[in-house]
Amino acid sequence: MDTAHVLSPLRRLDRRGWLRGAPPPRWVRVLPVVLIIGVTTATALSHDPLDIGFLLGAIPPLAVLSYGPLGTALLGGCAIVLLNIPALQLDRPGDTDLWTIGFVALLSVFVSFVRSHRDAQLDLERTIAEAAQRALLPPLPEAVGPVRCAGLYRAAQRGTLVGGDFYDVRDGPYGVRAVLGDVQGHGLAAIGTVATLLGAFREAALDQPDLESVAGRLDRRLTVDVAERRHADLFATAVLLEFARDARSVRVLTCGHPPPVLLRSGTATDVAVEACTPLGLGLGGTGAPRGGTVALEPGDRLVLASDGLFEARDPAGTFYPLTERLALLHGDGRPGLPDRVWEDLLQHTRSIHDDVTILVLAPRAAAPH
Repeated sequence: MDTAHVLSPLRRLDRRGWLRGAPPPRWVRVLPVVLIIGVTTATALSHDPLDIGFLLGAIPPLAVLSYGPLGTALLGGCAIVLLNIPALQLDRPGDTDLWTIGFVALLSVFVSFVRSHRDAQLDLERTIAEAAQRALLPPLPEAVGPVRCAGLYRAAQRGTLVGGDFYDVRDGPYGVRAVLGDVQGHGLAAIGTVATLLGAFREAALDQPDLESVAGRLDRRLTVDVAERRHADLFATAVLLEFARDARSVRVLTCGHPPPVLLRSGTATDVAVEACTPLGLGLGGTGAPRGGTVALEPGDRLVLASDGLFEARDPAGTFYPLTERLALLHGDGRPGLPDRVWEDLLQHTRSIHDDVTILVLAPRAAAPH
């Protein structure tokens, strides 16, 4: 099984187009040089003078997109030099073109200087943000105790690692415990709540004797936060798992969240478990939450997914049929189930508007995934 991974805003720039902040493609970088060569070649080969000197005025602004102040100055200088070569006759109709391109070149150097310093500051801020977000939601190891882990996380808000989804798998004195949840909302606004819930889970996984008590701790933490915010309407859905020491059984508890999908012998079925109230709405006032126990067989896998997957619609408005698709994707024998589910989801819907999280958990004795 592959380790869980998240989308880095620094290393996975393919999600952003170059007009939205990503570095420009290579063809943009070589365009000023190609323009210089093209103008020079065309005028040198033409028997009659060509009035194409105005094209050189585009070189400094194009250089700003890819080059620093020195590179922009050199390319702008090349344009001015070409205008002053008598054999090319590019200085027609007169000095106006020369002064105009000279002014544009100087202005482009200044713009490139400002852009370079701004980009350096943004890169620093992105690096700090990435380190902070990875500390909050680090990638999972390949195995936690007797449980093997694989997963995928895609934040809905571009340029972020963490949104409204959260997950974790921890080994403790009461066995391996896992959580996958979805905070109301997504993007940067939900990160504070995600941090609170993950901190509460990591502490409760070590201290609380049963899964119901872990859910109660999360609910209390979120309820207190809601009470401290006036007019706050904040809640989270979650599914919690607790694997036995030998990983032959697992307890499942859902708090307003879809249950896990059990993959067994090429089939996919939703785990039958009674759902309780979402976190933050007061579990204590609706009776103690009750989980269910599922016996595990060699080769079994449990797939946990966030609402972003269940609620994705195709152009006709049909929800993504996760359980049905898992039966097909799981049965084809290829590795990398989370990635294949993601690719299948992108074929189902034109755009993703919510965070998407997929976790695949299985006993170590299961066949490699």
